[in-house]
Amino acid sequence: MNAKNLSERLKTVASFVEKNTILADIGSDHAYLPCYLVHTGIITQGIAGEVVKGPFESALKQVRSEGLEKQIDVRFGNGLEVIEKTDNVQTITIAGMGGPLIASILEAGKDKLDTIETLILQPNIHAKAIREWAMKENWKIVNETILEEHDKIYEVVVLQKGLMELTEAELLVGPFLMKEKSSVFQKKWSNELSEWQRIMDQLNKTVESKDVQQKKEELERKIALVKESL
Repeated sequence: MNAKNLSERLKTVASFVEKNTILADIGSDHAYLPCYLVHTGIITQGIAGEVVKGPFESALKQVRSEGLEKQIDVRFGNGLEVIEKTDNVQTITIAGMGGPLIASILEAGKDKLDTIETLILQPNIHAKAIREWAMKENWKIVNETILEEHDKIYEVVVLQKGLMELTEAELLVGPFLMKEKSSVFQKKWSNELSEWQRIMDQLNKTVESKDVQQKKEELERKIALVKESL
């Protein structure tokens, strides 16, 4: 993968970025995504934010090697701290982290979201945490997709400002994905059901306790929600 030939995962994230938006890519790693978006003419201006020194230096090197220093500003900082009001950022992308970490980044940087129009989020696991955060903070899901690459399944959730009420099942599996029921969606949740059933079988063999009972009830609830969604 490089800035001109993205992975399918990052290409899918890129497909939701609107033309000529000002973008901040948080946790940008090698800055492949903003570089690709400039090369393809989708954006003319962007920020690549990175909190880890090694990836930050890789992003700087990448942007320089692509000759994009005037279009992409690589910044070192934690989460949304790299965004200033004067940047006029309209779109934020956060890709390749767990859902709870993405939600915590958004929560910690809430004061930076006033002027943001769109959040394009790609959690590697636990997308539910993002949906819960969005519902609580008055962001609504306007699009979702699910894809498989190299035997791993990824979800992409696109948010814009607005009220949203989701059912328990929609929070868990995604309202758009639940309606579409793609083959990747069915594969993901069939695998989850198998794993939960395996854990349930193990729990049934252990000595009953309050903690075990609680875990079993939680699993039973999730299994019922997913079965209803498939």
